[in-house]
Parts: sequence; structure tokens; C-alpha cells
Amino acid sequence: MIERFCNRIEFSSYEDFKQNFRIIVPENFNFAYDVVDEWARIEPDKRALVWCDDKGDEKTLTFADIKRLSDKTANALRSLGIGHGDSVMCLLKRRWEYWVIAMALCKLGATIIPATHQLTAKDIRYRMEMADVQMIIAVDDDYVCGCIDDVFHTIEGKRIKALVAGSREGYLDFSRMMEEASEDFVRPTGAEASHNDDIMLCYFTSGTTGMPSMVAHNFIYPLGHILTAKYWQDLRETDLHLTAADTGWAKASWGKLYGQWICGAAVFAYDYGTRFHPTDFLKLIGKYHITTFCAPPTIYRFFIKENLEEYDLSSLRACYIAGEPLNPEVFNRWRDYTGIELREGFGQTETPVMIAASPWVKPKPGSTGKPMPWINIKLLDDNGRECEPGDEGEICVPIADGHPAGLFVEYRGNPQKNAQAFRDGYYHTGDMAWMDEDGYIWFIGRNDDVIKSSGYRIGPFEVESALLEHPAVLEAAITAVPDPQRGQVVKATVVLTRGYTPSDALVKELQNHVKHVTAPYKYPRIVEFVDKLPTTISGKIRRVEIRNKDAENK
Repeated sequence: MIERFCNRIEFSSYEDFKQNFRIIVPENFNFAYDVVDEWARIEPDKRALVWCDDKGDEKTLTFADIKRLSDKTANALRSLGIGHGDSVMCLLKRRWEYWVIAMALCKLGATIIPATHQLTAKDIRYRMEMADVQMIIAVDDDYVCGCIDDVFHTIEGKRIKALVAGSREGYLDFSRMMEEASEDFVRPTGAEASHNDDIMLCYFTSGTTGMPSMVAHNFIYPLGHILTAKYWQDLRETDLHLTAADTGWAKASWGKLYGQWICGAAVFAYDYGTRFHPTDFLKLIGKYHITTFCAPPTIYRFFIKENLEEYDLSSLRACYIAGEPLNPEVFNRWRDYTGIELREGFGQTETPVMIAASPWVKPKPGSTGKPMPWINIKLLDDNGRECEPGDEGEICVPIADGHPAGLFVEYRGNPQKNAQAFRDGYYHTGDMAWMDEDGYIWFIGRNDDVIKSSGYRIGPFEVESALLEHPAVLEAAITAVPDPQRGQVVKATVVLTRGYTPSDALVKELQNHVKHVTAPYKYPRIVEFVDKLPTTISGKIRRVEIRNKDAENK
């Protein structure tokens, strides 16, 4: 399958890969027809999705199943008036129906708006208005439905609300509609057909400096994730891959759908409640013989605190890390337990993987890896010049010759942000890094996260890494606090490991530890101990929440 979309599949070295890899973009590419339905045609019994939940339910769907169910679902959606160019928001957690509905919307040429079930009514209303959402499909959840009801009581225009795996007054029973719809669905043509430039998918960014921005991806977006799945995760057709992510986050598109299915690998999904239990994941790896696993560092930090000898991890052949930079301590401890070196990948909601420890790149603990081809990032200084090794710069993507497949089209409805992001022939990511003499990229942080103290620029990741080497520290988040003399000072928000309790003496000990591990001026002048750090449902630390709380408590 993948051969249809690449000029070459095999490469002899990183240099060969970097210089010669190309993605082939077919005319009017549609992932649901050209990948899923094609797998169903040539290998109908091939596994596509292995799903289970925390109640003991489980389901395995083949590509033939996904084709049949998505055809039925497309007919159900069409009967409600959903078609080409319409927007449908999905708040489906990790329900198996998400994969079917996503393919049905793709077949219709409609736009899917994935959303996390943690959204408030205000969040949902904002997204519905920004994206002109005609329909919401949600899980049967008291909080989610309460928020949706609050919005529907006041929002203008006729909108549809529907549930999967449940029924409530005022909601369509979409599971029943999917089941009862006809399997006969013909690919739309003419004005109803999708085209490469149409918008297939929109995500909303976290909105750290204002209201969330709508990131619009077109129909060739899935092809960019060939880089993610084949040339970072090195997936094979026999793999069962698990990425820890809710379907409302862009990480689900990275690791639970597009690139994995192009490679012919099966996707594993575990539908659990709002609380993450690391031991559940460890048990599932052994039970279902998961072969490849990807998660943010937070999850691996929880793993290495468990007694891993109690779990069967023998099916794992490779593990990956994304969402935040990889701390060397996590890398070393996981390798010591499992013999597997974690391979980091970096990208954004706006992109596929841009930097990674690809199969030809030996991982360096603390480094993100090397630039991927096709996206071809550059590090640019404040004057727009390419940085020399050792100099920090902004990660930028060349776009003078057009947007590469996988890079987003625009921030919809936000011309000011588009002008800031797309300028001088580059997409400016807002992320800072530096390159060493060997070509490895070392992540510093967001422009907004870099701390400017007494004339020094301090990246939060290096200080977090230093803290995590101390046995008392389970998790740490570094943020800036305004200071009248220094401009900003470094603050550490710390979760302690078992057996340690907060004290002034421990604060001093951690500060001295950082001074010895990294440059002394980077030590945290403020240390706050907490029971847990604010995170997204996929485990990524929300530093913005810490900053906002500090600002409120001034």
C-alpha cells in the first residue's frame, strides 16, 4: 500500500533518506477510499482496530469491517443532511465508533472536528461557532451532555446532537442509525466529491496566549503521516500499535489512524475513564501482545516507578515518546528495564513529525533526533538567517515552493495569526531549539516558555531534566514568575516520589542539585510541591495552567 504514495521505501542511511525521500500526492486523494477501502479490497480480513474498555468489553475490526461500517455511517449522516463541506464535531473519547465515523465523514467530503470530552460549555460553543458545526456526535456522559445541552439551549440555527452507545431525550440514537443504515454507498462525484484542497480535519490549539486557534488540514494531510508511522515508528504490517491519546487530540491522528493504516499496521485503543492508571497499560501490553507503544514522558515516568518485573512486556519491539522532550533519566531507566531505547519524535498539531530518532539515527538521550525529509525544517535566528551549530533558533518549515503534505493549510478565521506564522517563505512554529555538530536537534521550548532572567535565556526542559535526576522528584514543571529585579525567575512545580515529604531542607537540596547538574544561574528560585501536575488527558503537562494560577494568586 505505502508504495503507492512514496517514490522509494527502502533507504541505506539517514543521508540517503534525507536527500531522496518524496511523497507522491495523487489527484483527489481520499484516505477512506484510497487506503481503507483499498485494504478491504486486497486483504479484507486484515486487522485494522483492536479495541477494549475498562469494563471488559472488546472488539476487533478488520479493514472490511471498517469499510462496511463507514459506508453505513455515511448513509446515516447523509440522511441527516450532512455532506460535502459540512462540519461535524466528535466528542467520543476512545470509543471504537470514532474510527468509523471519521472514515464516513471523509467519504462524504465533510470536515471532522475532534474534541476532548474535557471541554466546557463555553469551549464547545466557541468551536461550534468558529467551525460552523452542523452536528455533534458524543459519548453518553453526564458532564459532556450537560455542556452540550447548555450550548444548544442558546445557540442560533438548527443543529443536530447525537449519541453513540447510549440514549437521552433530545439526542439521536446514532448507534442505532449506524446499524440500520444501508451498506450500499457510492463514492460521490462532481460537486459532492472531495478534492485535495478541501478541508478534511480541524483541530483547535490549546490557546495558551488567547482563544484557541482552528488548525485546518486538507485531504492530503494523512500522507504526511507516512513520515510519522513508517519512518519514525518504523511500523510493519504485522504490528499492533498503541499510542496513548484521546481522539480529541491531534496525537490521535499521529498515532491511532492515518499513518498506521497506510503502513498496514493495526491500531490498539483502550477506552478508559478520566483517570490514568499506569498498571492498566502495562497489563494490556502483555494481554494483547502490543508490539509498538508511544506515549508522553509522563506515562513512562509512572511506568518506571512500578515493579516492571510483574508485567509481561516481551511483545514490545520498539517504544516511542512524544508530546514533550525526553528526559535522559526516563530514557536510561526504561532501557535498563526493557532493553528498548526510546525514540523521540517532535511535531505539532499543525504538522506531522518534523524531527525524530528515525531508524538510522542512534538516539541521544535528551535530543529530539534529526530533521525529517519532506518537511525539511530549518533553525532560523531573529534575523531570518540559518543558525550555526550550537546557536539557538526557531524551528521553521520552508514553504516557498508550497505546503508539503501534512502541513496545515491555515488558522481558519485568524488572518493576524496566519500573517505571523506564514512569512518570508517559512512556517514559523514558535518552538526554539539548537543543533549540535552531529546534526542532532536539542529542544529548548516554546518562545513563550523560554525564561528570560537577568539577561539569560533559560529553556524549561533542561531544568526539568536536572530535577528529574534527583530521586525525590517524580514529576517537575518549570515556568517563569515575574520578578522586578531579574525580569523573570525560574519556578519549579514538583511532585515528589513516595517516601519524600516537602520541607525547606528539601527545597535547598533540589536547588543545589540543579546548580551542580546544569549552569548555576538556571536553578529554581521558587519551588512549590504539589500532589499532581495539571495535564491533558493524554498526559502532557499544562504549564500554561501553572502560569495562569500563579498570575491569579499574585
